[in-house]
Amino acid sequence: MDLSGFLLAWRTAALPDREVIDALVHPAHARPSPALAARLRDWPGSYYWSDEPDGRHLVLTRPVGRRRRDAWALHGLLFAATLFTTTFVGAVLLGAIPFDPNPLALLLGTYPFPRDFIHAWAQGLSFSVPLLAVLLCHELGHYLTALRYQLDVSPPYFIPAPVVPWSIGTMGAFIRLRTVVSDRRQLLDVGLAGPIAGLVVALPALVIGFALSHPPAGPGSLTGMVLGLDDGQAVLGDSLLTFALRHLVRGSAPALVLHPVAFAGWLGVFVTMLNLLPISQLDGGHILYSAVPRWHRRTALGFWALIVALGIYWKGWLLWGGLVLLLSRGRLGHPPVLDEHRPLPRSRIVLAWTALILFLVTFTPVPFRL
Repeated sequence: MDLSGFLLAWRTAALPDREVIDALVHPAHARPSPALAARLRDWPGSYYWSDEPDGRHLVLTRPVGRRRRDAWALHGLLFAATLFTTTFVGAVLLGAIPFDPNPLALLLGTYPFPRDFIHAWAQGLSFSVPLLAVLLCHELGHYLTALRYQLDVSPPYFIPAPVVPWSIGTMGAFIRLRTVVSDRRQLLDVGLAGPIAGLVVALPALVIGFALSHPPAGPGSLTGMVLGLDDGQAVLGDSLLTFALRHLVRGSAPALVLHPVAFAGWLGVFVTMLNLLPISQLDGGHILYSAVPRWHRRTALGFWALIVALGIYWKGWLLWGGLVLLLSRGRLGHPPVLDEHRPLPRSRIVLAWTALILFLVTFTPVPFRL
């Protein structure tokens, strides 16, 4: 397909999965041009406009070669395993399956399973379904946005976790981006789509869950969101968002014993906050690099030091800080995109500020207190 008659100059980057063409559009066609619009309707890929100092550019992408075949059976098996483990945890939260504090009980065969295990296990779906819906929508936000830009990306991998005390049955989910991103606009869109899609599900789950929750029976000294277990209670930390929603739905009740749906919604907000941390290649790291690439390394180091310091109050921050270092191979910086100098459009700058606001309203300094 020949677009040369509409262009002043162009350069092509050939990548294993796609071809990216950065084209400077002729001034006669830089504004609404029916002729160019008609040609672009037949373009065999994706494209978008970019206003730059030398004029208006078209960034065109078209796939090349065959897409690799994904192991959908593996992705389905991991999802099914995660559904089983998270539903088991939900049944424990509801008391349908007894809570055993011994982390080796399952391996030793001493776990006190109920007689009708399937019926008891199925009661935990009220926890696992909203939780996995949040995780699935989060990853699909990344996945579908990457596909829109013709990027080579894997379907979501779900990570089941052993059913041991204080486990939620999963360590989350992730996708693999198997190619370099073209520019900072694409990186921001892919990075932010996940948290926004996950929150769209987490917020109604939280509201419904708060409505299903109840104040603790009898007098007590606990305040906030209480997670009841057979051998004790845990108090969940508030973010500005959860605090506002809890008081909007339940008024000024000092304490609230959470329904599993509410706990799933709280976890959805918490996972969103963790991903929005502006560190390394977390979603927040992608967004930070997209907005201010020169500040990324120093800002990431500062936030990493902050969460390690918060480990004084919650040991889980130390685990998360170590995991981020492990996954980034000790480097808190961000790998470059194909064209770092292409400016972000105004709409994406607004989205970057939106991401910062989302991080601030979901941040929970002390997520758990036992």
